[in-house]
Amino acid sequence: MISVSDKTKQFLVLIIKLLIVGGAFYFIYNQLANNDKLDWGKFITLLKEKQSFGNIALILFLTFLNRFLEILKWQNLVKVIRSISVGEASKQVLAALTAGLFTPNGIGEYAGKALFFEKSQAKKIVFLNLICNGIQMVLTILFGIFGLFYFNANFNVITPTTVGILFGALTVLLLILFFTKGISIKGYSLEKLIHKINEIPKPIHRQNILLAVGRYLVFSHQYYFLFLIFEVDLPYWLLMATITSVYFLASSLPTFQFLDFAVKGSVAVYFFGLLGVNEWVVVFISTLMWFLNTVIPVTVGSYFVLNFKAQWKS
Repeated sequence: MISVSDKTKQFLVLIIKLLIVGGAFYFIYNQLANNDKLDWGKFITLLKEKQSFGNIALILFLTFLNRFLEILKWQNLVKVIRSISVGEASKQVLAALTAGLFTPNGIGEYAGKALFFEKSQAKKIVFLNLICNGIQMVLTILFGIFGLFYFNANFNVITPTTVGILFGALTVLLLILFFTKGISIKGYSLEKLIHKINEIPKPIHRQNILLAVGRYLVFSHQYYFLFLIFEVDLPYWLLMATITSVYFLASSLPTFQFLDFAVKGSVAVYFFGLLGVNEWVVVFISTLMWFLNTVIPVTVGSYFVLNFKAQWKS
């Protein structure tokens, strides 16, 4: 077996850290600099016209609250293994977000969090992260479906026949999952997954759900307030239904974190186009949401990545 000296290991770890941080900032710069739909002159002019301390403070507060609720979710869930401080939870969440920036659907985030714990706990950490992200996805689907129905009632984008087919397909899928939950594949089954979920104390589940609902409402209303700032005058329920629909459909598509705003922006352009909203306004709001909720946290997370010390032990 080839042995590697401590200095070599330290050097390799440093290279990996630099690649993660360098790659993250390269992808951020590349998306902002080479997006031909972004008219920066028009954007800066509008910001100067609409800038106010109140608007800036509100949007920045919602940006902080969105990520802080995610940090509290993780701190709450990881109590199953050991209690950690808000500061430690912040370090783990932000560093993992940076590590997952250019991996498909943020898969790198799972490995990023696991590295903060002993190697024997890696599977538990991945499972807890799945619960953490899973509840957010469930809420995205639920709010998104209601939003789509409300939007469709006003614009008839989907025919009643299509709605019936979708409901039929969903019903069949649920029945298949129910009748095959006991089937094991390589030791894994839906029944075992449900059992493991039930092993987590109910108070932790309840707090996880409440924090996830809070985070969803914060994120969607940050979107909403940005549209108001950009003078998009639409009824509250219609605007929120469109936002939840866009978020649901965009989140359903496999993508990379650094392309998140491009995917959401493309879906948003279609839906808001039906409402008569200018395309460039939709693109800029999607870009701002990505910048506020991904770029800023990744910038902070890069510091934690560079100062990271692995906790893995045999």
